[in-house]
Amino acid sequence: MSCFSLKGIEMYSIKDLERLTGIKAHTIRMWEKRYGIIEPKRTETNIRTYCDTDVKKLLNIAVLNKHGLRISKLANLSDQELREKVVSLNVGLNTSSVQIEHLIISMIDMDEIKFESVLNRSIIKNGFEETVKNLLFPFFDRIGVLWQTGSISPAQEHFVSNLVRQKLFVATDRIVPESNIKTSTFVFFLHDHELHEIGLLFYHYIAKKWGMKTLYLGQIVPFEDLVEVHSKVKPQYLFTSFTAGMEEGWIANYIGKLSQEYKDATIFISGFQANNLVELPKNVQIVKDIEHFKDIIKEIAN
Repeated sequence: MSCFSLKGIEMYSIKDLERLTGIKAHTIRMWEKRYGIIEPKRTETNIRTYCDTDVKKLLNIAVLNKHGLRISKLANLSDQELREKVVSLNVGLNTSSVQIEHLIISMIDMDEIKFESVLNRSIIKNGFEETVKNLLFPFFDRIGVLWQTGSISPAQEHFVSNLVRQKLFVATDRIVPESNIKTSTFVFFLHDHELHEIGLLFYHYIAKKWGMKTLYLGQIVPFEDLVEVHSKVKPQYLFTSFTAGMEEGWIANYIGKLSQEYKDATIFISGFQANNLVELPKNVQIVKDIEHFKDIIKEIAN
């Protein structure tokens, strides 16, 4: 089996494989030893390393194993035979967990047609909002840590992010805004060290869908620009997210400055880093998830 990755042969750790495939590390080790499923490379310190080919093979095995095929049988199949069995089972788009595995393979191969096919079929069957909430968010959650640790190449990250970003922009543009002058104004933005925009785009979509007036500033917004927005727009609400790790105390200090600048506004924050904050200014509120935000929006709309 040839081993290839965009970043070179040694790309993933066994923990990376566990996160991507959903197969426990000890199970992967057992399959390696007992069945020779994959043959990892090893560093000088004897640490296992894996490549894209290993990930795709394990993802296909995971799909087949979940549908009752025994690992002892799967171990004797070639990569091509595994792929053919996945197709013949016709299970590729039946459950969100299998859909996620197909999205991961599409990301690894940078296969736009396959990625779009999985998304579009889910949207047709379940609707746009449910697809984002139940398919894309879990997908990004599964691979998110790998982006931050550099286990996934920048090319793969940009490929996936741009495809999803396009979907969100198109869906948001299709919403016809209400003309009610009393509608509350939301400003959506990310600070000047934050690049992870997908979640912010979906929260923006929800706010606009529920009739809010929105101003979308996007990623890497300098604080000075927020000061200018405050002077011109005077929004009632702000929404931002903290995903990227920063030096200790930076996020709390930033939120404090934001709270002071927008004393009369309510500031909603989300993201992995936001959940680690203990004390918040009175006008700052953590948004736990999409359903929580929808409850907030409904309350504001009424």
